[in-house]
Amino acid sequence: MKVVVVGLGYIGLPAAALISGKGIPVHGVDINEKIVTTINSGKIHFIEPDLEGLIHNAVTKKLLVADTKPAEADVFVISVPTPILDNFNPDLNYVENAVRSVIPYLQKGNLLIIESTCPVGTTEQMAELIFNLRPDLKNNLHIAYCPERVLPGNIIHELTSNDRVIGGLDEASTTEAANFYRQFVNGAMHLTNVRTAEMCKLVENASRDVSIAFANELSMICEEANINTNELIQLANRHPRVNILNPGPGVGGHCIAIDPWFIVSSYRDHSKLIEQARKVNLNKTEWVIEKIISKAKELEMVLGRKPIIACMGLTYKADVDDLRESPAIEIVHALKRNYYDIVSVEPHAQNGLQEKLETVSMEHAVKKADLIVFLVAHKQFRSLQIPGEKTVLDFCGVKN
Repeated sequence: MKVVVVGLGYIGLPAAALISGKGIPVHGVDINEKIVTTINSGKIHFIEPDLEGLIHNAVTKKLLVADTKPAEADVFVISVPTPILDNFNPDLNYVENAVRSVIPYLQKGNLLIIESTCPVGTTEQMAELIFNLRPDLKNNLHIAYCPERVLPGNIIHELTSNDRVIGGLDEASTTEAANFYRQFVNGAMHLTNVRTAEMCKLVENASRDVSIAFANELSMICEEANINTNELIQLANRHPRVNILNPGPGVGGHCIAIDPWFIVSSYRDHSKLIEQARKVNLNKTEWVIEKIISKAKELEMVLGRKPIIACMGLTYKADVDDLRESPAIEIVHALKRNYYDIVSVEPHAQNGLQEKLETVSMEHAVKKADLIVFLVAHKQFRSLQIPGEKTVLDFCGVKN
């Protein structure tokens, strides 16, 4: 067996590492030549525990080769991004381009799996595209959808251990895909149809978004009511059937902040709660910006100058290096647009990575800043000593 993995990012590269780790040759594909060069040198282009060792081993044994073009194989896995457009509709160009790229290499009996998060019906659309261009493959190609469900910082373990939901265009495709994943996944295989599998990924993240929206909305209510949000949540959660999440400055990441819009864009008349939750979480970020600016103006009256603001944390969640869709990044940029002097701290992302935000040490930020703002609950921040004369705003429960 030989496998082609298209898209060597946060999901595709770990998947390629696990597959090749089972002795199966993998031809990895990415349009970014720099990423291809990095992988072929046995290194990785983002931080993920245990991944670099697996990649180095696979490359050394010639079980993994990265390229900018596909090759012939038995199994083709599509694992590319699916961002949203400015109107919150899904952008399927990456998926379509990835599928188009492998069409010349497909042969009868091959298996093609889409792992990218997609609106319901996408896999069927891609199948129609393939069969229009390659009618010889009609009824001779297995096509399935299997979403990933992993946590950055623990991807290798979760790709191996988590259950998988697999839906094929037909029963044979579902079976072929399940047999493929059983070679490197220890979790259970839950077999269904393709549309249910597509919707399952969207529903999982929309459900989490709604739960976070409740916590974020509650935090804004508590601020107005002069109630300690964290204390309230701890008390409410003592109820045996209540589990309120911790609020934050918004919602980030490439899944929860994006996937609910795929449901809303297709089923707007029946997704009012899902859409409102998205708006609540977007509004929470704006609310945080307003709170920081309001506090900064108070300090300016006392100091006779604009205060220096330390923004503690840039990633979209605690203890990872992932900056995708991070509300903290949006907050920093908003403060800069209002001409505040910002010092940013991010222990997991050197110099802000692709965001080109200069970062400093925690100690330097605390010493220099007048206003210290916690945006991400990194564990490094919990033991940080802050002088009593410093003003602190905590939007993620670091100091509670």
